[in-house]
Amino acid sequence: MVKRATVADVAKAAGVSVATVDRALTGRSAVRPDTAERIAAAARDLNFHAAPLLAGRVERRIARCRIGILLQSPEIPFYSLLGEALRDAVTATDRFAGAVTLTHWGEQDPGEIAAAVRRLATRCDALAMVSPDHPTVTAAVGEIVASGKPVFSLLSDFAVSARTAYIGVDSRKAGRTAAWMIARAAPRAGRVAVFIGSHGFHGHELREVGFRSYFREHAPEFTVIDTPANMESNVRSREITREVLAAYPDLVGCYVAGGGMEGIIAALREAPAGPRPVTVCSSLTSESRAALLDGTVALVVAEPLDRICDDLISHVAASLEGKVTEFNPSPIELVCPENL
Repeated sequence: MVKRATVADVAKAAGVSVATVDRALTGRSAVRPDTAERIAAAARDLNFHAAPLLAGRVERRIARCRIGILLQSPEIPFYSLLGEALRDAVTATDRFAGAVTLTHWGEQDPGEIAAAVRRLATRCDALAMVSPDHPTVTAAVGEIVASGKPVFSLLSDFAVSARTAYIGVDSRKAGRTAAWMIARAAPRAGRVAVFIGSHGFHGHELREVGFRSYFREHAPEFTVIDTPANMESNVRSREITREVLAAYPDLVGCYVAGGGMEGIIAALREAPAGPRPVTVCSSLTSESRAALLDGTVALVVAEPLDRICDDLISHVAASLEGKVTEFNPSPIELVCPENL
């Protein structure tokens, strides 16, 4: 008489624990899609009595979704970190069988970005991207959403009339938080600077709006100077910062609301000896960590990568079920030297 396969046999063949097979059988808690598929295959090969049940559950529950991610150049450390975090989160989720196609754009050329997202859409089921706000990008996003594929704006909103949802922090509140910090930490009232990467980025402009509005409402004794956009270039950022420090030797505060952070930090370190402006940055990388530790930066008002990844997973899962999720901004993460 042929021995009947047991749960333990299935677990051994699938390379998982008996408890995991039990979860797959009972459906009491989630099992990762790839794990569920291995269990179902092992059950089928062993002629396990519940193999049809497991196969049915896999067929019903595991939606497959290839997500196209379009970010700025990976040479910008933050976008390298973000790309890795998103890829890891999508492949690890148990809410759907996810895979990532990750690509980047170099110059802030709306035509290039629109072409890149159209190419991604031919290979992917959902898209998430960082982009400046421009009518050319909006048109491309509108076409993709109309075809039935969701498009999510990351970190900085764009194509508001066309995209499916925005995922990121409340940028205006981030700017106000930076101003609040500088107003309290500066040794005296005086001039403060705000650096943005591009006027095309909605998030950068909202950070600047929030920054200026806080000083206007609560600390009018400070003066926010005009600073040109650095176009996310570290070389340009370094030059601009040197110019600002030379023109305003009494500068008491500095907010990096967009890109070019590494260039700004370098210029601050190169400045003549003396009190440095209280500096706040907007992303946490190895460079900003080091700057926090050596005193060049006082605070990072950061986008929490884990929450952004979780929010993308939730939005994609909802779209697979035909649902629309409401905007729920990611909480701002405040990082100072004492909580590193």
